[in-house]
Amino acid sequence: MIKKISLLFVVATLALTTSCKKEAYTETEITFDTTEHDFGTITQGDKVSYDFKFKNTGTSNLLITDAKGSCGCTVPEYPKGDIKPGEEGDIKVSFNSAGKIGETSKTVTLMCNVKGGSKVLNIKSNIVPKGTK
Repeated sequence: MIKKISLLFVVATLALTTSCKKEAYTETEITFDTTEHDFGTITQGDKVSYDFKFKNTGTSNLLITDAKGSCGCTVPEYPKGDIKPGEEGDIKVSFNSAGKIGETSKTVTLMCNVKGGSKVLNIKSNIVPKGTK
């Protein structure tokens, strides 16, 4: 009898937890002015940055839990804590072109409580050697 009650409790808890997570993801949405930025032609060694503007267009609080660049040369900064529906913010992406040359594309992946669990931002540039720009 106790085993049946324990099993029923575990199943009910799992169902409730799963349904709550699904609901939170479908009610939270992040909308960017743009998800791509082209720095144009820059000189090797330049450090450039861009602020991706966004708005929480969902009906639940948005929470960005992590942001990762596709390499160590791409560093994102993101707001910590809840972003209420209707609030705006920005993701600052810094790029260090040292040691790079030519056409370059990088990404930043945001882990957040939106449908799919993540959003991707893209940056690109054309890097020329020093003294050729």
